Parts: sequence; structure tokens; C-alpha cells
Amino acid sequence: MTDNHIVITFGFMRTRIVKIGNSQGVRIPKLILEQSGIQDEVEIKAQNGNVVIFPVNRPRHDWNEAFRSMRERDDDKMPDGDLTNQSEWDEDEWEW
Repeated sequence: MTDNHIVITFGFMRTRIVKIGNSQGVRIPKLILEQSGIQDEVEIKAQNGNVVIFPVNRPRHDWNEAFRSMRERDDDKMPDGDLTNQSEWDEDEWEW
């Protein structure tokens, strides 16, 4: 039986492409995963002859912590200030 693994060099680490069912995959060393922030889902693309793997961008994933931090700093006030003293137009003409 022949060894049909392809070796790819990533900086100073080397890994192998392995057969996974009908596909192939790359084993990513734990240290690389920790340093990159990659957890369970990635985006992958071919770019200029390279395979590029990105952690999935999760917009707003840390908003709860950001809001909590803003509250602790008393930085969660409305930028428009106090709206109780609205203009006459706001009181008479605006309809909700």
C-alpha cells in the first residue's frame, strides 16, 4: 500500500491531507486553532494558489458583553439626550 498523503506547509507547522469519506480534509493543530480563534465553523476559499481558512464572522456575537460594559461605565445614554422637552412640531404633528 502506498502513502498518498499530500504534505502542505503552513508557516512552521506541517500537516497532512487525509481522506474523510468521499472528501479530503486537513488536520489543523490545536495551537493554530487556539491562536486563530477558529472554533467549530470556518469559511474556506482558494486564493492565489493557496487555501485560505477564516473563522466564521459572527456579527453581534459579543454585543451582550459590550452593552454590559457600557452600562457599568454609565455610557448607555441616548445620544439625543432627554426627549421629554420636544418641540411643538413633535408634540402636535408627529404621529406614531
